[in-house]
Amino acid sequence: MKALLQRVLGARVDVAGETVGAIDQGLLVLVGVEKQDDAASAERLLHRLLNYRVFADAAGKMNLSLGDVGGGLLLVSQFTLVADTRSGLRPSFSSAAPPEQGRALFEHLLAQARARHPQVASGRFGADMQVHLVNDGPVTFLLES
Repeated sequence: MKALLQRVLGARVDVAGETVGAIDQGLLVLVGVEKQDDAASAERLLHRLLNYRVFADAAGKMNLSLGDVGGGLLLVSQFTLVADTRSGLRPSFSSAAPPEQGRALFEHLLAQARARHPQVASGRFGADMQVHLVNDGPVTFLLES
């Protein structure tokens, strides 16, 4: 799994003009599922998301996790994140999980996140989504499980 983690002051996801998920300060995470991913991949990724130290401590150093700051977690499925862009002028999606597998693993990640963190929101799998965010920093990291 790949996750593009963005530290945000706020973020929301709209589908057909309706807000389906929103957070204040926290992490917006775009999630891509690859063919070889499984439940263990999702759980490793979630552990990293909840514990990755990207928030500033009193000294201004990135030393605090999402739980430390009590921030929200907004998960958004994005299969284009796993595209192979190494050559040519068109991305290849041959490494992306098929939709059924992608949905199952994204929903597993979401369920586990809701069981372990008090503030979790999400986009809608497979929908045409508009993602709004205020990136804080900007701070953006690509994580792979």
